[in-house]
Amino acid sequence: MEQLLENFSLDLFVKQTILFLVLIFLMVKFAWKPILTALNDREESIQGALDSAEAAKKEMQNLQADNEKLIKQARAERETLLKEAREIKAKMIEDAKGEAKAEADKMIAQAQAAIEAERKSAIADLKSQVASLSVDIAEKVVKSELSNKDKQLGLVEEMLGQATLN
Repeated sequence: MEQLLENFSLDLFVKQTILFLVLIFLMVKFAWKPILTALNDREESIQGALDSAEAAKKEMQNLQADNEKLIKQARAERETLLKEAREIKAKMIEDAKGEAKAEADKMIAQAQAAIEAERKSAIADLKSQVASLSVDIAEKVVKSELSNKDKQLGLVEEMLGQATLN
């Protein structure tokens, strides 16, 4: 530090100070405004970019909210469609069961009617055969009873005895 004080020159100090002040004056006169303008422009562009980024972020959040809303609506619609499809399926199954039951009941009724008709036909045929056999048996019995003249006279008298006059 001593060496600095020993080599100190007032003339050089004044010249350097004047040059420094001229340099500052020139800087203020010509460069200060453009530098400040450039800094302000840069600051405004950075602020604009930050504002744009914030607006984009808000827009993205809005889009995400809209997307979530659309997804919820789509899920609700899907659930509604699935529910309707299940109901339609159940209705179709129920209708098919009903139709099958109706068809089965119809077939059973037709079979019962056919069985009843066959039964009536068999009973009528059986009655006819029984009547025919009864007539044949009666004819044979009457022939055997009436083949003898004494038996015929006895039968007529017995019937006359049983008959009452009204």
